[in-house]
Amino acid sequence: MGVMNKFMNFFGLQEEEEVVEREKFQEMDEPELETPSFDARRNQRGANVVSIHSQKNVKLILNEPRSYDEAQEIADHLRSHRAVVVNLQRVRNDQALRIIDFLSGTVYALSGSISKIGGNIFLCTPDTVEIQGSITEILADEQEYNRMR
Repeated sequence: MGVMNKFMNFFGLQEEEEVVEREKFQEMDEPELETPSFDARRNQRGANVVSIHSQKNVKLILNEPRSYDEAQEIADHLRSHRAVVVNLQRVRNDQALRIIDFLSGTVYALSGSISKIGGNIFLCTPDTVEIQGSITEILADEQEYNRMR
C-alpha cells in the first residue's frame, strides 16, 4: 500500500476495498522476482549441519613404554588426535621423568592436556579431547593408606 493510499484511508477519503484492488493490480503488473524454492533454502541451511555419525570411532591408546625411545610413538598418537593412557610403572624413575617431560612438551605444543590418573599412570589428550573432573581425592586416600601400613 502506498503512502498516499494509507493517508487517504486514514482520513476516510478512500474505501479500503479500492485500495486492496489497486494493490492486486499493481502486484500483477510487476514482474515476479525468482525466489528460491523451499528445497533450495533447506539445502543452503543444511550446509552448516554436521552429522554426529560422520565422525570416525575415537580411539584410546594404552601404552606401557619400557624406555625413553618409545616416547616418540606416544607423541605420534597424540599428533593423530588420539588420547593415550601411559603406564610408567615398568620404567626406572629417571626414564619416567624424561618421558613425562617429553610428553608434556608435546601436549603443550598441541594445545592438549596431561593428567595423572594413578601412580605413574598418565592420561595425555590432544586438543580435541576434553577432560572433566579429577581424581586427586583417590590419590590422596591411597597415599594416606600406604603411610598407615
